[in-house]
Amino acid sequence: MVAYTLSIVAAVGVVALTALAFRGVRKAGDDRDPGGPSASHAGAMLSAMFLLVFAIAVIVPWTTADAARLNTHAESQAAVDAYWAASELPDTASQEVRKGLQDYLTFVVRDEWPLMAEGKMHPVGAERLDDLRARVHALEPGDNQEEDAKAGVLHHLGALSTARALRTADAAATPPAGLLHLTVLTGLLVVVFPFLAGARPRGLAILPLVATAGLLGFGIYLSWDISHVFTGPLAVGPEAFRGALEDFARIAGGM
Repeated sequence: MVAYTLSIVAAVGVVALTALAFRGVRKAGDDRDPGGPSASHAGAMLSAMFLLVFAIAVIVPWTTADAARLNTHAESQAAVDAYWAASELPDTASQEVRKGLQDYLTFVVRDEWPLMAEGKMHPVGAERLDDLRARVHALEPGDNQEEDAKAGVLHHLGALSTARALRTADAAATPPAGLLHLTVLTGLLVVVFPFLAGARPRGLAILPLVATAGLLGFGIYLSWDISHVFTGPLAVGPEAFRGALEDFARIAGGM
């Protein structure tokens, strides 16, 4: 925040020094016209700055949500692959691992997903996954087929754990610091700039300004509303995990 403040002060200082320097070097006419070159240039730059900041404020959450959605599909697919691989484990171990996978995904959908809307992860989720991996790691295979099955399950559980770590990062992801505040500031400046430049619109002339202000307000609200991956219009839901649970039932019913 100190760096941001210093950069603003430095930019304002450059403008002030430039104005003083040119005033001393040569005579120039005063530019008091709201439609003059100074106001036109500043207005165009403010509009461009707002569009740039607004685009970043929308694109960053949008791409983060897309990545988070892909990560949930990768995590759920790893769970399904582990569920398939567990069929080659000894009878009791196979049932235990499959039951553990089903309980884990049910826990994520029912208990953990609501917390993710607040940027948090339930600590029990990681504990459940670690416990399941430890139980599989402790198995003693009786033959090469069971040894291969154990290695396969551990591989898929490792992929599941990696995808969970990505989901943890997605839940905590936020736009760059100060970006949303800068969006609000530049949007406000765009709206009030004509008045700051000396224009005093009256009657029908003020309608375009009102419409612009309304659209800018909606756009700024939208940038705030989509700033989190697991809440708002772009919220990533647990559909992939529900689909994996349905796959579990289908696989178990077909064997």
